[in-house]
Amino acid sequence: MSRIRVLIADDHQVVREGLQSVIEREPDMRVVALAADGEQALRAAREQAPHIALVDMRMPKLGGVAAIKKLLEHCPETKVLVLSMYDDARYAKAALDAGAGGYVSKHAGAATLLAAIRALHAGQRVSAGHEPAQPPGERSELSTREQEVLRLLVAGHTSRAMAETLGISKSSVDTYRARVFQKLGVDNRAELMALRWGTVGGMEEVE
Repeated sequence: MSRIRVLIADDHQVVREGLQSVIEREPDMRVVALAADGEQALRAAREQAPHIALVDMRMPKLGGVAAIKKLLEHCPETKVLVLSMYDDARYAKAALDAGAGGYVSKHAGAATLLAAIRALHAGQRVSAGHEPAQPPGERSELSTREQEVLRLLVAGHTSRAMAETLGISKSSVDTYRARVFQKLGVDNRAELMALRWGTVGGMEEVE
């Protein structure tokens, strides 16, 4: 099986090593290079030709929009996924306008990041932060409990784990989950995540 080749560019060593550990546990991915600044990232991308360049929005020497444009100019086959501590939509828009294929908040969980890498590699554009980006008005239709279940669904929890977290039975969780799907007009978790990213696919159904 051909694995997704990933370059990690972040100026914090602990972040680079943490991301490397998470990504290399996946059988369909491998990290081909680590970079501490934008210039290192550009050199590594030229040498290793990664499928995905996971790039911090702000790095020394060459960062942000400039880094995105340089990477795409010199490595057009590499897709850029920006990983940033900023959830502000303006940062996401700047990154996507510069040519990045995706934008993920550092506050997002590992499951969200991994799914974003897979979706981007498959040709989908992704953007994920703290909360699912549902169409306006739809979230207000959910009850407080349904919103709690929604947040846990997006975070990747199983029905059993949600039941333990919320202190209710698994059958009750299943009922709330069905209501969430019905109100948001989706049939499964993959379609639910599509509301967040503007894509379909790349996620497994919750058991």
